[in-house]
Amino acid sequence: MTRPLYVIKVGSATLDRETVHKEIADVVTRGARVLLVAGGATGIERHYAAIGRPVPTLRLTGGDVVRYCPPEEMDHLVDAYERVTLPAVAHGLRALGLKAFTAVAARNGLVVGRANRPLKAVSAEGRPIVVRDHRAGVPAEADTEALNALLDAYDVVCLSPPVADRDGGAALNVDADVLAAVLAVALDADHLRLVTGTAGLLTDPADPDSTLTDAYPGDGARYAGGRMRQKVRAAEIALEGSGADVAITGPHTMSEASGWTRFWRTRGPADDLDLLTHAVCVPSVSGDEAELASCLAEWCRGRGIEARIDAAGNLVASRGTGSRRLLLLGHLDTVPHRWPAEWRDGELWGRGSVDAKGSLAAFLEVLADADVPEDDQLVVVGAVEEEISSSKGAFHVRDHYPADAVVIGEPSGSQKLTLGYFGLFKLAVTASVPTGHSAGLDAVSAPDRLTRVLGEIRASVLAEAPEALSAVIDIKCERGRERDRAHGILNFRVPPGADLDALRTAALQHAGDGVDIEVLRATPGHQGGRSGPLAKAFTRAFAAAGIKPRFVVKKGTSDMNTLATTWHDVPMVAYGPGDSVLDHTDEERIGGEEYRAARALLAAAVDRWFALPEGSRR
Repeated sequence: MTRPLYVIKVGSATLDRETVHKEIADVVTRGARVLLVAGGATGIERHYAAIGRPVPTLRLTGGDVVRYCPPEEMDHLVDAYERVTLPAVAHGLRALGLKAFTAVAARNGLVVGRANRPLKAVSAEGRPIVVRDHRAGVPAEADTEALNALLDAYDVVCLSPPVADRDGGAALNVDADVLAAVLAVALDADHLRLVTGTAGLLTDPADPDSTLTDAYPGDGARYAGGRMRQKVRAAEIALEGSGADVAITGPHTMSEASGWTRFWRTRGPADDLDLLTHAVCVPSVSGDEAELASCLAEWCRGRGIEARIDAAGNLVASRGTGSRRLLLLGHLDTVPHRWPAEWRDGELWGRGSVDAKGSLAAFLEVLADADVPEDDQLVVVGAVEEEISSSKGAFHVRDHYPADAVVIGEPSGSQKLTLGYFGLFKLAVTASVPTGHSAGLDAVSAPDRLTRVLGEIRASVLAEAPEALSAVIDIKCERGRERDRAHGILNFRVPPGADLDALRTAALQHAGDGVDIEVLRATPGHQGGRSGPLAKAFTRAFAAAGIKPRFVVKKGTSDMNTLATTWHDVPMVAYGPGDSVLDHTDEERIGGEEYRAARALLAAAVDRWFALPEGSRR
């Protein structure tokens, strides 16, 4: 799994509170890389007080008062960070067992910036003046190679202002929020958090409960005053330049979702497409589903739906308390390589729009609107790690959430119903040979041996399952002092009914003599019929909508396969909007009308299933 990157900006007043260090540790525990940007206002005041030096200020023509930073003052500013703020950060993180690297961003040119224009200010006598020696600027470039190396080596990398001047001279003081945003853009961060002392961006500064929940480009400036203006500016810099999920959080915390203002780069063409849009805007590559799960859980709670995150990290939302349960199982995660989501000509472009956030968003909206009978229960689960072999979320569902029928959320198109999937037989094969020169007589390299044995395994397995599809999906080589090794991953998509024990025997017979074979996954295919009660509920919903559906069995696998390993008599189908041909491609997109059509059809099918009499749902 790829490790997501969080850029978290925390002011010195918040850093004084131990809770934020624990929250950062929790992010690290989830497997993320963390770049912390530390503000220094409190630390600067303490340092200047300790050395008996007044903090110089300037009054601008607009009335604002700013810290004055002539060249001779910059050494004191750097000392404030290096002697007060950064050591305190390092101490707090190391107390929690984290490896932390701290530095001002100017050191070794980690971040360089450009100086601002001369300032128009007001003298002590009230006369307008132009200040030309104020060492302030904006961050412009980051040494991404060095920063990525540090992020790989440490649990937390913490930077603070000032930055180096790209034109030489003394360092430049910069706004820490803007520094965080520029770093998020440069490093293609997945998440940017700007932690503040209020509950996000307030629409009424006098009302601490007036949090603006959602902000789109241009919205925040209407409410931001004082220091909050820079946070809004930073949020919009990140929105414009990256695909990061951006939020201003507080007060002094990232853990209270009610105190978040989330910033969205694109607005749905209509209100009924907002949930879909927001889901696609939050990155959630396998292993990084927590933020999307939290966002969707808040959406549910705002509509009176019981929602929680379970021990596996799955989103679980439900209505009704009856004993008969219909499960709508989608997944939160996507494959890697995302880009900023956007609507174009009625289509939402973005990673996961088809596979399979469209399905999950439709599930949640159907849950919100469904008329759930008293004796029934409708449950939506957004599972983690569907896109990787672990299928962690689906296994947890299989073992903890029994159901009477299941709809899997995968794209089949609004006019198709998927009745089943091929299974997965996945092998790790390692071939090794004594180390030697490849130019030797009759020399056989490790890749040679691997290539040969992969072909032999493939032939043996396909002899047992002629309809299976096979592909080598990864090859790596390594040189050793005594032996060279080549590693390959061989995937088979096997049809429902294939004998996995026979496939295992066919593959493992090729082990030995420098060949090691490990079965990574052996999940059977599964196929249901058209005549079951769940399939009929969909068929009748199609008919009522005037649609003649196509019924398909897909060559890929889904969480249906995982459930079917033990849920032998539970009716299951897969349904969801979008063209599956676009899965995992840079062309991934979903049409608004396609999404609406699938959502309406799903709602009708759910209603019809609930209307079935007791005893006829399996």
